[in-house]
Amino acid sequence: MVSLPPKWERFLKRLADDHQIDLNTVVSELCAWAFSDSESKEQFRVWLDEAHPPKEEAEDKAKAAGEEAAEEEEYEEDSEEESHEHRD
Repeated sequence: MVSLPPKWERFLKRLADDHQIDLNTVVSELCAWAFSDSESKEQFRVWLDEAHPPKEEAEDKAKAAGEEAAEEEEYEEDSEEESHEHRD
């Protein structure tokens, strides 16, 4: 039994309906394709890594994004202070 996120389920269900096949068949075929040969496995792994980075990588990206946002905020505050100093 596979549990799909609602967004994926709707998308795959729509594809299944368009092709007049069962959703389980679509999921089975998708899994069969993804793991059928080494090239497909690698494509699937790359896609999955991009769509859902490994936990450590995702945490690193979130941390980096937070640091970047903090730096940007600090830069804006410094610019605002300089602007006030020039007016005085």
